[in-house]
This record gives sequence, C-alpha cells and structure tokens, in this order.
Amino acid sequence: MAAAVAGKLRGGLLPQAGRLPTLQTVRCGSKAVTRHRRVMHFERQKLMAVTEYIPPKPAVNPRCLTPPSKRPQEETGLIRLLRREIAAVFRDNRMIAVCQNVALSAEDKIFMRHQLRKHKILMKVFPNQVLKPFLEDSKYQNLLPLFVGHNLLLVSEEPKVKEMVRILKGMPFLPLLGEQASLPVGDGEQVLQKRSAIC
Repeated sequence: MAAAVAGKLRGGLLPQAGRLPTLQTVRCGSKAVTRHRRVMHFERQKLMAVTEYIPPKPAVNPRCLTPPSKRPQEETGLIRLLRREIAAVFRDNRMIAVCQNVALSAEDKIFMRHQLRKHKILMKVFPNQVLKPFLEDSKYQNLLPLFVGHNLLLVSEEPKVKEMVRILKGMPFLPLLGEQASLPVGDGEQVLQKRSAIC
C-alpha cells in the first residue's frame, strides 16, 4: 500500500511488480570517432581559395640554364694513406695473388691467416675504387679483370706458390682467381708470370 502511494506521488515512474516500464531511455548519440576530418565551411573554402599562394613563374625556364659546375671531390687523408700502402705492397712483394673475398666466419679467417703467416704470406684487403686506378697506371694492368667484386690479396716477399695453393686447397670455399709472381731469371733479372683461374 505504501509502495503504491509512493509511486503515485513520484508520477508513476516505478513499474509494478512483474511488468516492464512502458518508456525506456536509449542512447542514440553519435560515436566518438575523430579520425575523419570535418568538412570545411563553404565560406572558409572560398576564403582559402582566394588567399592561396601562387608562386611567380621564373623568367627563364630552368632547363635553359646551364647546370652549376660540380666541385671536384678532394682526396681525403684516408685515400692518400691507402694509395701509399698499395704502392708499398706492390713494390715490396714479389708474389701477389687475388682471391674472392667470400663471407668467412671469424674462426676460419683467423685460422687461414695463421696458416699463411707461417710461410710469411700476408692477407691484404683494399677497396676497388682505390686499387683500380693504381693498377691502370702500373705494370700490373693484366690483374684488372680480376677485381670485379669483393677481393683480397695474398702477398709475399718471396714467391711461395706451392705453400699458398696447398693452404687454399684445404679451404674450397675460398676461390683463387689468379696470381702474379716475379721469378729470378739471371743476374738480377726478373720475369712476371701470370696465372689466372688456378682453382
């Protein structure tokens, strides 16, 4: 009895037992999605179109102008140092072999370097952009076709071809592209021998 009186006093908002309310509030608002851009007002579109910056056309077509002269690249100290080292390597060593510089593991590279050092054969690596200009102006021009990709040099003061080939045969994944050795002929005379694609 008291519940019915309270319901009438509140305007009949409380439903009776066992019945659903006749009115239900359902939220029909727009989703809070802010990723899309709002459409610009048409008056603002007119204002933006009128005030748009139009760059002035050049008096002379850029294609008709002479291109700016490129400044010659200055040689860095590293390039000069590498050139001196290359000249010393080719001057002081009588045997120069060219191998393809494949991706060796650090352990295999250390092992091969150690085996070559036993016979006083050193391993040298130089960039081709510094090595090729030196070879073009030297007596070792016939070695130029071998320097295409990544290469390394095996150099020795004495021509120890047998020892080098024996060590390289134990590592079939390191191909020998060619070698050039100066052998004594007579009284102080030397002859250059070139062997390409030994292995």
